[in-house]
Amino acid sequence: MGDVPAPALHGDAVPGSGRRAKRRPSVVLTAVLASLSLLLTACTGSAGASTNGAVAGSTLSSAASDRLDAALTDAMKLAGASGAIAGVWAPWAGRWVVADGMTTTKGPEPMGTGMRFRIGANTRSMTCTVLLRLVDEGTVKLTDHVADYLERTPGVDGMTLGQLCQGTSGLADYRPELAAQFVNNPTRQWPPLELVSSALASDRVGAPGSAWHDSNSGYVLLGMALESATHSDWPTLYQKYIIDPLHLDATTYPGAAQLEIRGSHPHGYATARQPNGTLICGTVEDVTELSPSMAGVSGGVISTLADMKTWSEALAGGTLLTPETKKKQWATVSMGKNAPSWLGYGLGAAQIGPFRGESGAIPGFSSAMLSDPVSGLTVVVMLNNSSSGAALAQHLAQRLASIASKLPATKGESAPLIEVPWSESQMVQAMQKEAVCQKPATPAPAK
Repeated sequence: MGDVPAPALHGDAVPGSGRRAKRRPSVVLTAVLASLSLLLTACTGSAGASTNGAVAGSTLSSAASDRLDAALTDAMKLAGASGAIAGVWAPWAGRWVVADGMTTTKGPEPMGTGMRFRIGANTRSMTCTVLLRLVDEGTVKLTDHVADYLERTPGVDGMTLGQLCQGTSGLADYRPELAAQFVNNPTRQWPPLELVSSALASDRVGAPGSAWHDSNSGYVLLGMALESATHSDWPTLYQKYIIDPLHLDATTYPGAAQLEIRGSHPHGYATARQPNGTLICGTVEDVTELSPSMAGVSGGVISTLADMKTWSEALAGGTLLTPETKKKQWATVSMGKNAPSWLGYGLGAAQIGPFRGESGAIPGFSSAMLSDPVSGLTVVVMLNNSSSGAALAQHLAQRLASIASKLPATKGESAPLIEVPWSESQMVQAMQKEAVCQKPATPAPAK
């Protein structure tokens, strides 16, 4: 058992009470999720994944559900979230799909499992998979230099497309300087070049290829380079290479001027910040309406629990890639001298023990996804308060994965041996450390 919990993958987020809503299971959603589980199992051929549709669509025992419920309740309180959506799919044991709390603080509408939310840095895995699909087609190479596609952009010398995806370009992150503006003025539209220029004007954090550093800037710069290489825009690229092949019908990449989340969705909350980025505890802003341009292809996608399950499993199994590019995506680098040996970063996503996935936060929402390509165990979570950042959602997902990895098999199935290098108690402690501004406050009126 590892002694060190996974550090936060990202600091990309800059509190509401957690009223608990009565869960309302959806027969339609159950059928859809069961069908998706079977489809993806067939595509990946994952060893140990169940092919029993009855198991895939069945709910977990009350004892198991109670433990998962308790973990989600803890996370909502620590995040100051009014609502949460979560799912655990264990092919040998069953599933747990829940929506807790209310869409607004002290509001009348309960959360629903089919609601849309902003996925933050989980978008990066989609962006880098587009890059890898372009590599498979021969349009670009991972070793291509950024300057080859952005000749008029100064300060990009030495950086490659692959380094931008892996976080090893040495490019500084624009978030520390702009975090307060993102929360305090969420509807402002940000041209990609303005975001990147902020980072390029800063000192590099390292030489290209030298070490991993979390940076939204690299992905935004990658987005600019691939638009130049393909003469196409990102809504088209996502649609062609990710959304259409996987039938992610509820997943969208909205334009900079599309401030609202279309369709049923919870409100998103964030603690206000001082100009230097310091949180102003006791204040809660409703940032449901914002311009996704603050994150671009590093965090601007909107999705649902069901679509995120499908995407998480496809990412982990490499179903959209050739064997060669799949291998390249999961050739990981260390995430720092203090990172445990079981944690590494690939191209747009992390290897976290036996799981592959990501976590992310954008003002209003934090989320995480984990999937084990061998056993098929998949976890997706969302909280509608971003104040504690992506780390809280990530550690919640790891806590749920730890519980689910030990679930007994239903009759006729065999439980896989999943070596999870962290314990539930470690994740409880990690979640508590990540919580900020835990005292409930009255949110500002919706904008």
